[in-house]
Amino acid sequence: MTQTQASEDWWRGAVIYQVYPRSFQDTSKDGIGDLKGVTQRLPYIASLGVDAIWLSPFFTSPMADMGYDVSDYCDVDPMFGTLADFDEMMEKAHSLDIKVIIDQVISHTSDKHPWFVESRSSRDNPKAKWYVWADPKKDGTAPNNWLSIFGGPGWEWDGVRKQYYMHNFLTSQPDLNFHNPAVQEALLDTVKFWLDRGVDGFRLDTVNFYFHDKELRDNPPHVPDSDDAGLDAPDVNPYGMQHHLHDKTQPENVVFLKKFRALLDQYEGRTTVGEVGDGARSLKTVADYTSGGDKLHMCYTFDLLGPDFTPSHIRHCVEAFQAAVTDGWVCWAFSNHDVNRHVSRFMQHESERADIAKLAISVLSTLRGSICLYQGEELGLPEAELAFEDLRDPYGIRFWPSFKGRDGCRTPMPWDAGKSHAGFTSGTPWLPVPDAHQALAVKDQDGDPDSVLAHYRATLAFRREHEALRDGDIEFLDITEDLLTFVRSKGEEKLLFVFNLRRGPQVEHLPKGLTVRDVVPMPGSQATIKGHEISLDSLDCFCARV
Repeated sequence: MTQTQASEDWWRGAVIYQVYPRSFQDTSKDGIGDLKGVTQRLPYIASLGVDAIWLSPFFTSPMADMGYDVSDYCDVDPMFGTLADFDEMMEKAHSLDIKVIIDQVISHTSDKHPWFVESRSSRDNPKAKWYVWADPKKDGTAPNNWLSIFGGPGWEWDGVRKQYYMHNFLTSQPDLNFHNPAVQEALLDTVKFWLDRGVDGFRLDTVNFYFHDKELRDNPPHVPDSDDAGLDAPDVNPYGMQHHLHDKTQPENVVFLKKFRALLDQYEGRTTVGEVGDGARSLKTVADYTSGGDKLHMCYTFDLLGPDFTPSHIRHCVEAFQAAVTDGWVCWAFSNHDVNRHVSRFMQHESERADIAKLAISVLSTLRGSICLYQGEELGLPEAELAFEDLRDPYGIRFWPSFKGRDGCRTPMPWDAGKSHAGFTSGTPWLPVPDAHQALAVKDQDGDPDSVLAHYRATLAFRREHEALRDGDIEFLDITEDLLTFVRSKGEEKLLFVFNLRRGPQVEHLPKGLTVRDVVPMPGSQATIKGHEISLDSLDCFCARV
């Protein structure tokens, strides 16, 4: 690979650190994180050894869904700062050799966006067809049975137009009509605005939601099967009772993604990562969206964002992706701003929290693909337990108490246990900082060689040292279902990895014909090898050249 190709393909095998700006660092004393806070903490992010940051939305918004309801795609919401603050943050990031990826939320807007305000004013205004409008049935009910992920029907009545408009999420998040070419061009213009400003890429929110079925056909019932791990709604939500055949993942989306990619290809070294929430169809959708080198660079699904942290599940997810997506690329993650933090999902009791956090990043960093880390996971933060009165997430408020929403993973980043609100703000934080998180603050782990933070830094350094881990091949070995075992290879380098994800030690023999040349010291490993026999402690790992 030439140096130019390496620069263009920086995203392949990259480590991306997700920053949730609202909860990262407050500098204005209003209890809400801001862009100046991100800039202030960039040296810390650089110290982790990541390649890029992904910034969750900071655009102008009424914040009904914490910024995922955009009212101006080309400006910064005052609570986060200004465009000048963004430029300063990006300049600082680039000086630290950190790429900047921003969250592009284009399947829908806020109902306060000027486009929607005009669209809903009449049936014949210039933007009348910019959103998904439909007449009611003769009995006045919604045009079809489509549901909202946030609960209830996917349609809302508008008394001015005397029509329903479609919303996959909140009623205040109307869906844009991508069947209208003018809408596509307007959205691509907003993308160009940020490309010209120098951003390095886009995380495309709900990338398979852009188009809907023109005929507005009813969705059929969902038929449960053995491959339901990717369902994108909790079981308390009737959204999961439908097979979402017509309200998302339409074939026209592929054509639009080619337009999106053609725009990006006019700039050097830019990338896209799409969020695909598509139930059991997710891998096929990822294949459709990343194949051919003319659409998205990579996607991630919800496959590893559930409670299953077992060798068989991880192997199945990776091998299923490899089989379905022959020339595309994946971005793996265990946590993000929409799911419970993974140490709480994976651990059986608090005493193993740090061990689970360490083993999880060891596994993630050795899988084939790019990886995404969510702020605070490098501290081993568990899910925060919040009272109903503290909730800000409309999803959690709607389904409480059976589903507590996403606020538990969005609480402020703890920087210093000795300061008020762990150093996040000198004001009143928008969400409380749990006592359990204060004890895990950055300052209190920094310099401790046994900390989760130290393990993350060492593990990401280990990943950088081995080209096979950036974009090499992966082959799983059949030793035992109790161990996750695979070989990563590129050129002359072949690395064997063995992970004991079980509680309790394990002793296993390597397959015949596999010879260990030398043991490669891997952060946190307590394993030993004697001949062809590997001995691993509980929640342990092993690496060797073969």
